[in-house]
Amino acid sequence: MPQKNVLAEIKRDLDDCVGKKIRLRANRGRKKIVEQVGILEKTYPHIFVVKLDEKKSVVRRVSFSYTDILTETVELSICDDDSGSKCEETIS
Repeated sequence: MPQKNVLAEIKRDLDDCVGKKIRLRANRGRKKIVEQVGILEKTYPHIFVVKLDEKKSVVRRVSFSYTDILTETVELSICDDDSGSKCEETIS
C-alpha cells in the first residue's frame, strides 16, 4: 500500500502550510483550468479547504482531496508575498 503513504505525505506537507497564501490551479475538465489565490484554511483526514480571495464581500471556500494533488488535477504553489504574484514552491 505505498499509495496510502504518499497521501499521508501530501497531507503532512499541507499541514505545514496551513494559514499561508497559496496559488491554486485546478483542472475542471473540458479544457477549463481555474487559477486563483487563496489561503489554505484547514486540513482534514481526507480533504483540505482553501479560502479564496474574492473582491466581493462573499467568502468562498473550496475543498479538494489529497488524491487530486496526486493525480495532478490540482496544483498548489506557496506564495511569498500578499499579492500572490511570487509563488515558488509547488506541492506535488
